[in-house]
Amino acid sequence: MPASLTLAPSAVPALTAPIISVKPVVLPAPERGDDLQLRVSAPASGTDLPVLVFAHGFGQSMSSYDPLVDFWAGNGFVVIQPTFLDSQTLGITPADPRYPDIWRIRVRDVVRVLDELDHVVAAVPGLADRIDRDRIAVAGHSWGGQTVGMLLGARVLGADGQPGPDLTDARVKAGVLLANTGIGGDNLSEFAREHFSFMSPDFSGLSTPTLVVAGDHDQSALTTRGPDWFTDVYNHAPGADSLLTVFGAEHSLGGIHGYKATDTTDESPERVALIRRAALAYLRSALGIDSAAWKQLQSDLAQTSDPIGRIDTE
Repeated sequence: MPASLTLAPSAVPALTAPIISVKPVVLPAPERGDDLQLRVSAPASGTDLPVLVFAHGFGQSMSSYDPLVDFWAGNGFVVIQPTFLDSQTLGITPADPRYPDIWRIRVRDVVRVLDELDHVVAAVPGLADRIDRDRIAVAGHSWGGQTVGMLLGARVLGADGQPGPDLTDARVKAGVLLANTGIGGDNLSEFAREHFSFMSPDFSGLSTPTLVVAGDHDQSALTTRGPDWFTDVYNHAPGADSLLTVFGAEHSLGGIHGYKATDTTDESPERVALIRRAALAYLRSALGIDSAAWKQLQSDLAQTSDPIGRIDTE
């Protein structure tokens, strides 16, 4: 049975070291229609730095998610953020012939980043000599979770009910899925079934260590169910060994996509601080950097009179 404990706001410090952030780093991609633009954020000093590729949600870009990225980079990770074709910065509409295939192009974009990692990190002088190429993780929010989840081992069921290609990437050693959509079929609303054919995941092959983050107030028009839909990956994927449920959080999880974002209906710096701190501790443990960090965090946060979240582990 999973073990549960509560998380306290006071236990999520936000101290960071100086960082360097460079954008745009451009990877030529003529077959894509638009070259792939990236932002690279890294600690200003340090060696043996793990790499984290972060996939944004629908409409966002490489310039989004500063509350997470600043913290992770300031605490020792090199964070790489692609701008996908659905980004509002590119202005692509549903009339574009690429639009139905964007979900596949997103996955190919992340693979391209890994394939051309040396070129990407060379954009920051000296960084190529400071990264640990054996410690690579991925994270994503909403559609970004679906994107990177495929590199962790998730697949998409076709119209015949059979799983599509297995795109598991052995270079990826751990993941964090934030507000990741759940299983399809009757769980999808009529709108989702009509417009998002890819929203029928098979999580049975997702065996890479993964932290799932869900808000218990995340009520989506994409599903006929409630906020528990966003915990499906934890319940169905063998590698999703930990679930952070954030109390009161909606789909933006307290505003992870930007500082003082005006479109955030559940803005909460405390929720954001908890998410970024928990993700950092989980990844450091899963990547073998500090095997005690994740367990110690859970132990330290076990007692609080004002919980803002809960961690379940398997």
